[in-house]
Amino acid sequence: MSKLALDLDGYTDLPNGKIAFIVTFLEMYENPSIEVTLRSDVRLEPWLEPDPADFKKLFLEIGEEWLWFGRLTMSDEALRDLLSEPKREVFCLMEGEERTGLLELDYADPENVEIVYFGLTPFAIGHGKGRWLMSRAIEMAWSRAETKRLWLHTCTGDSPQALGFYRSCGFKPYKRAIEVADDPRHTGVLSSDKGLHLPFLQD
Repeated sequence: MSKLALDLDGYTDLPNGKIAFIVTFLEMYENPSIEVTLRSDVRLEPWLEPDPADFKKLFLEIGEEWLWFGRLTMSDEALRDLLSEPKREVFCLMEGEERTGLLELDYADPENVEIVYFGLTPFAIGHGKGRWLMSRAIEMAWSRAETKRLWLHTCTGDSPQALGFYRSCGFKPYKRAIEVADDPRHTGVLSSDKGLHLPFLQD
């Protein structure tokens, strides 16, 4: 299969089965000391050894409208192995017994901690829970003596509010990239009515 030649000074046509995202990387080099507000309606729980089916269910509920697909294309075995890595921590935002948010931290590089996934279900959005969850993520990352940098990335496949939210939490953009991938609606990973902000183009 021939590789696509990307024109960095103009337009590059993509086959209908492909989709392109502009990815923005953000970072912080010191703890912004965001106050962790006490809340009685939510709590953060470690998700130890997540069942792949349960993880994918929550991942789908949070991200299907924004075309999150990375973990959905993994086999259950590969996902289980990834989530059980000793330097990776997964947490759930809990409301009662319901999982309404996801936080995944990767400490593989102990000085450069990555927030791999961060998101809320539609039910949980708009009540300050995202900022509470991010404040907990920042607090945990910077509580480690080894941490010198905390980083994450977002893209045009994510919520349009994500970039502004991360910047308001103290992250600063430092790099952009273009990601070209199989459109998950074209491969059947997601249904064709998802990701309306990036129209689905049929063959």
